[in-house]
Amino acid sequence: MEVDKMVEQLDVLIAEYKELIAVRSDTALASDRAKLLVSRLEAAIDRLAVPGSSYVQQLDLYRVEKRVKFKIREIHSIALGLRDDLKAGWTTSVMELVHADTHSDYLEMAETLLKSGYKDPAAVITGTSLEVHIRMLCVRHGVDTELPNGAPKKADVMNSDLKKGGIYNEARKKQITAWMDLRNRAAHGGYASYDEHQVRMFIEGVRDFILKYPA
Repeated sequence: MEVDKMVEQLDVLIAEYKELIAVRSDTALASDRAKLLVSRLEAAIDRLAVPGSSYVQQLDLYRVEKRVKFKIREIHSIALGLRDDLKAGWTTSVMELVHADTHSDYLEMAETLLKSGYKDPAAVITGTSLEVHIRMLCVRHGVDTELPNGAPKKADVMNSDLKKGGIYNEARKKQITAWMDLRNRAAHGGYASYDEHQVRMFIEGVRDFILKYPA
């Protein structure tokens, strides 16, 4: 997504917050409209900020806050900071790494991010590469990638299905489960629970897996 589009999306939510506080009422800040705006602000920061960035880390600190009228003020401040930094170009270095045309695949992108000191987005992107390959393996081997209701299967379900289908063994299934756990920790704020070495091994392991089990 282009930076201008990101800024535009944040501007809409920031303007809505300004309309809300113009009422100058604590009741307004605790209203259903405020609760909806909190959800939309959280979703925007999750979507537009790089995983592992200070914006996401700050957001995670406020997710447990139950008093909406206070939480919305803090999350608005995070969104405002993200918007201003995007406009100023201060996040460009990471954005360029993520979107550069020179990256031929997710794993190459993850390696570049890791070498540049961004272990958290590198872990998330490696997990994305793993999930894409798991889904492609299912297609190749005739394993359903959708639930009976038409919803797409989650990666852990497809992993179990591939093991049941004899595509790989229990040890491989457990390794993939461990990799997915690392990806989930990276995507949901568990940044201190793993280090750069683990992410490097994650990237190398997924690359080896893709070579051994081509789709």
